[in-house]
Amino acid sequence: MRRIALVCYVVISASAFGRFVYAQDDAKTNAARQQETGPKAPEPPAHYYRLDFVVQEIGADGKPVNSRSYSTDVNTRPHGDTSMIKTGSRIPIMVGGPATSGGEKHFDINYQYIDVGVNLSAGDVHEVGHLLAIFLKAEVSSLGTASANATSDPVIRQNTWVGPVVIPVGKPTVVFSSDALESKGGMQVSVTATLLE
Repeated sequence: MRRIALVCYVVISASAFGRFVYAQDDAKTNAARQQETGPKAPEPPAHYYRLDFVVQEIGADGKPVNSRSYSTDVNTRPHGDTSMIKTGSRIPIMVGGPATSGGEKHFDINYQYIDVGVNLSAGDVHEVGHLLAIFLKAEVSSLGTASANATSDPVIRQNTWVGPVVIPVGKPTVVFSSDALESKGGMQVSVTATLLE
């Protein structure tokens, strides 16, 4: 009987000692992790900016022949929302052709719509010193001029730019530009960031 009691005492003591040692190891591991990562740095305060976009068509002489302005607000919060501007028209395009039903020939006509205009989006905004970094997307589309051998369907001219840009605050900066395909002119997009108080 004493031998059984002694064995039980040893087993219970070993179990309790093992839990104590495991708890100490776990506490040491957690302390080591906190020392490696260090204290969590506070997030910088979010700032709000007004973005003023100017989309310009440039003539063959290098001077603007058409200019349109757009504005939106953005912020520097981590994982902040993307600001978007979309303006334009929906152009109907006639589709279809000859069809036969019940032995009679006729034209089966439908319409598809194409968006033409300006789409701008700005996201992933953050400050880099005195500069502002932004991931921008700009799409500018318009109806092209008809040529002598053109079909009845309109020709759509389209410019698309996507990418990160870094701009100075308070100064208009050309962020995208391209030559026109059908003329010696071109197109450019400039943006001005203004800190909102």
